[in-house]
Amino acid sequence: MAPLNVLMVGTGEYTTGFVGGGMSGSDKKVGVVGLTLFDLRRRGKVGKLSMVGTSGKKYPAIREHLQKNIAAVYNNLDVSFDSFPSDTTARDTDSYKTAIDALSPGDAITIFTPDTTHYPIALYAIERGIHVLITKPAVKLLSEHQQLLREARKHNVFVFVEHHKRFDPAYADARARAKTLGNFNYFYSYMSQPKFQLDTFKAWAGKESDISYYLNSHHVDVCESMVPDYKPVKVTASGSKGTAENLGCVPGTEDTISLLVEWVKRDEPGRRATGVYTASWTAPQKAGVHSNQYFHYLASNGEIRVDQAKRGYDVADDSQGQLMWYNPFYMKYAPDEEGYFNGQTGYGYISFEKFVDAVTAFKEGRVTLDELDRRGLPTLKNTIATTAILEAGRRSLDEERGVEILVGEDGVWDLR
Repeated sequence: MAPLNVLMVGTGEYTTGFVGGGMSGSDKKVGVVGLTLFDLRRRGKVGKLSMVGTSGKKYPAIREHLQKNIAAVYNNLDVSFDSFPSDTTARDTDSYKTAIDALSPGDAITIFTPDTTHYPIALYAIERGIHVLITKPAVKLLSEHQQLLREARKHNVFVFVEHHKRFDPAYADARARAKTLGNFNYFYSYMSQPKFQLDTFKAWAGKESDISYYLNSHHVDVCESMVPDYKPVKVTASGSKGTAENLGCVPGTEDTISLLVEWVKRDEPGRRATGVYTASWTAPQKAGVHSNQYFHYLASNGEIRVDQAKRGYDVADDSQGQLMWYNPFYMKYAPDEEGYFNGQTGYGYISFEKFVDAVTAFKEGRVTLDELDRRGLPTLKNTIATTAILEAGRRSLDEERGVEILVGEDGVWDLR
């Protein structure tokens, strides 16, 4: 079978590393999506690549950026791609439709765009028989999540939510060990990014989405995947404000959001657990680490603590003016001894390869959609609780009350 053709929807930091007219100031200076797919094409797993954004006039600068910082750095890494809209188009918010229409059923797309755009883009692709990878959060609304799941089954396509923390070696090992520690009792997590990320996200931060959707989505998903025999039943959220507003975000933008979630064991309603998930995008500008991230899991027969911020690797660099803690375990950008890209073991890379391999196996008839769900991959079916918690958290903040999560006998989820 021919390699999988992939359209990259979104041309920003995660796809290309190109932000605001130049290289991103984050740890994703050359992106993740494009670099990974260029290498998967080199390895024969991916075929034709294309990219779509809302502004075609960015492409000359993006191509120059990719040529200089990827093609000229790694041996034999082709960074070519077809682009939509044309280089002379200033703005076309429907260009994703033209780009998807250029694909064939059985091809795939990746979606790395603002949260509110995930649903219409994914739905348009699914209805045309295109397999979909969506960055987290999958969507903002529980109703949209369940509608995508229904449409994906109707059109027989695979939809994968890019929860890459599931493939972090420490987190993956912790998820496996949690199964041996008895009943779930308590989970606490924290994740943050420096304030300069608000410049990267200024087009949508506080307007279309919040830091809970952006960062809490990681640990909520990790927790959900650790305790499949539990379901969330109530969410109460709290948010701090002031710093993001002073940095130019719209009034009401939360700096830090904490979600208090009540969990109940499905077959033993008297057994309950508590989850607290905190996320912030107003960490110090020179925090030393791009993403502070850790969690504590307590069960009836043991506990797990994981701190994935510093990772035992620090670098002193005069140009940075501080000690830095890098994360080559997510994306390893250093070439190998022959000059080839050498980041295939990074859990960011693995996440995309899992999607490509799953789609290929499905198209070849070696696996069914049900089997992919049973494997514990972050499919739409396996991430419903995460979307329910995130939307309930947003409602709790807006309505200043706790929000209940209900699951009917027909398996349909709802919020009250």
